This record gives sequence, structure tokens and C-alpha cells, in this order.
Amino acid sequence: MTLPSTADVVVVGGGVMGASTAYHLLKAGVKGVLLLEKDLYFGQGATGRCAGGVRYQFATEVNVMLSIASLAMLEAFKEETGQDPLYRKCGYLFVLTGTEQVETFKRNIAMQNALGVETAWLDGEQVRNRVPQMIFPDALGGSWHAKDGLADPNSVVMGYIKRARELGGIALNEQEVVGFEVKSDRITTVITPAGSITCGAVVNAAGPWLGRVAALASVQVPLQAIRRQMITTTPLPELAPDFPFVIDFAQSLYFHREGEGILTGMSNIDEKPGFDQSIDAAWEVKAMEAAALRLPLLDYAGRVSGWAGLYEVTPDAHPIFGPTPLANLWLVGGFSGHGFMHGPISGKLLAEFIVTGHATSVDVSMLDLARFEEGRLIHEYNVV
Repeated sequence: MTLPSTADVVVVGGGVMGASTAYHLLKAGVKGVLLLEKDLYFGQGATGRCAGGVRYQFATEVNVMLSIASLAMLEAFKEETGQDPLYRKCGYLFVLTGTEQVETFKRNIAMQNALGVETAWLDGEQVRNRVPQMIFPDALGGSWHAKDGLADPNSVVMGYIKRARELGGIALNEQEVVGFEVKSDRITTVITPAGSITCGAVVNAAGPWLGRVAALASVQVPLQAIRRQMITTTPLPELAPDFPFVIDFAQSLYFHREGEGILTGMSNIDEKPGFDQSIDAAWEVKAMEAAALRLPLLDYAGRVSGWAGLYEVTPDAHPIFGPTPLANLWLVGGFSGHGFMHGPISGKLLAEFIVTGHATSVDVSMLDLARFEEGRLIHEYNVV
């Protein structure tokens, strides 16, 4: 399809944030929505390289409210879009091995319960009984929610893209935004190698590249890209059919079923910011050794695949929603590893910002770009 010369709204980035935003703008009645993705396929950046987890368990009320809204949208996703998101409620178990973690998670559970989220506290013995195939002699307790689980990133992205196109939107691949023309306090033109688009508004949903795209319009965003990597294994027939998503919180080490095998990964706290998405073979070995100590079945598994993706990390590990110093440039990003699960509601919130001037489905007013300069940071503890 030929690049149009004009658009009412240009959405930059074809991952879950951009796809959801484009769809919800069109659903709200906005015409002339153009989605631009720099890669060959939609949703193959940070969205396509994530572990697919979706959960209610967070340490701040705003993140829990985003989960409540977003997971409800996943529940209704097939009915709304015709695409099955493959939402599977296997449960999330955070295993805690330090006293500080225990105290913090107990406070978080109380907050989640007060918001209607039925997270439960497990003592150390209950943790060991819940995952008997794992080795957790040092577990002091755990945070468990049975309705947390997994969904398929590609299905969610393409469900939104398909419906956006059916509603008259245009979504194009291999269209990188390389610049903007700015007059007074507005973006007037979006520049790509294939041509320029006169626009009414721009949504920057570029994920880990959000800061780079914003800088093209001389808007500074405090966001860093951090590499994270994971692998999948050959089938493990002995693995319990109800094996949940397990997180060894102290090590940022996680496991979940992937087909008949396991997907596992571990965050590298020494990883330097950057856009490298190659595999660090030495770190992969270290992560697998740590994983096998917790799940000895992995000693009998083969490696099927491995990949690296990028977290988009803000100083307080919370996302950025809404306006910028430019009157018609809007941001949605900086989810610090949790963007996929909050993608459905985030696109709806951005559509609300553009149509009405503020978000209504969830109050995210405290998650504006200005909070960083004004010292209003809201730190998220539950980051893996």
C-alpha cells in the first residue's frame, strides 16, 4: 500500500501499544489513523520477544488497576476482535527467600486484596507443596494468584491490526520514522524514507525506541533499553500439567510451560543499557545453571531456541502516558518489562487522551512525562 500524504493521527510503532492505540482510536470514531512499523512484521520488537506473562500482582495501585482493566480486555478479546489471544490462567507464584521481600509482598497482597484482586499468601511449606518438582529449601513464603497466566503476543497484536484495518485504518510495515517537522509547539509533518505525512497528531508507541523517536522532535524522555534473554527447552513429559509461572524473585529467575517444555530466563543486573539483541552465550549458560538448580528436570532437557529482547526502563519502572511539551505529540511506553500485559488498556487510554484530553478508564494522571522533572516518581518494587 502506498504511503498516504496526510493522516489525522500517525501512530509510531507496531507492537502491542501501537496496535491497541490505532484500533481504539478508530473504534472511538477517529478517522485517518495511520500506523507505521519500522520492521518487516508487526509485533516483532519488544512485544514479540517477551515471555507472554500477564498478571495482577504489582506493588502500586495504578499498576494493579491497569492489570484489572487490561486482563478483562483479554478475557473479551476473541469476542471483540475475532482473534483468540490464547489466554491461559496457569497462575503466578512469586517465591520469596528474603525477609524484606516477605514484608513487602505481604503489604502488596493486602493492597491487591483491597482492590478486589484475590492474591494469596503461601508460607514456605505451601510454596514447596505447590511446586514439588522445584528445589526451594530457602523459600520463606510466596505470593500466589491463580488467575495470572500467559497470553500470545502475536495473536493480540494481529487481532488489533486486523480490526483496525477493518475499521478503515492503514497499518504499514517497513516504514521507519526518521524525523519530524515542528512549527511552534506542534508536529506538522512525519518524515519517512518513503515520503512525508502531514499530520494532526502523533502517538509515540515505539517501545524501547520511544526515547529515540521523541528526540527527533527535541523531546527528551528518561528511558533506557535493557537486554533480557530467555530460552525454551525440549519436552519434559515429567513436568506437572498444572506447573505455574514461577518467579524466584531474589534472582529475577523465571519459569513457565512452553508447549511440552519450559521457557526460562534470568535478568542480568549488570547488563548495560543499549539496543543489542544478540544472544550473550555466557549469560545464557549462567542462567541455565541457576535454573537447573531450582528445577532439576532441566538437566534432562535440550535447548530448542533462545532469543533476546529489550525492556524499556524508566527511572521509577512505571510507564509514561499522555502529553508532552508539544501540543500534538502523545506518549505511551516505558513499561519496564510489563508492556504486553498492559497493552490492551494502554491503547484505549491513549485514544481517550486524544479524543477527550484525558484518560478516563484508569486514572494514570500521575504517570505523565512531567513527573520526572518534578520529582513525582512512583517506584514499582515488583519488577523482574
